[in-house]
Amino acid sequence: MVTAELAVAIPSVVLLLGFCLVAVNAAVDQIRCVDAARVAARAAARGDDSGRVRALAAETAPTGARVQVSGVGGGVRVVVSVHTGGWGLLPGWELSASAVTPVESPS
Repeated sequence: MVTAELAVAIPSVVLLLGFCLVAVNAAVDQIRCVDAARVAARAAARGDDSGRVRALAAETAPTGARVQVSGVGGGVRVVVSVHTGGWGLLPGWELSASAVTPVESPS
């Protein structure tokens, strides 16, 4: 009896652990996207060139992230997005974060 119960319980526990690991990985990647968008928006507001802004975002963002920089009114908007997770049968998510910062005037 115990063997049959373990044969059902162990794969369920392993699958649940897999889902938990994917969820934690997605949460960490989301935080990294937020940080990357903030760093890049701050650099763009200071007047750094777009190559430097993208490089700063790429250093902070998860691997494979896409960075979009655009002007919005008197400010700058940076959007960082990445597809994360998806180990085998487990699902993945499209994560995104944006930051808008007013452009600093030269002193």
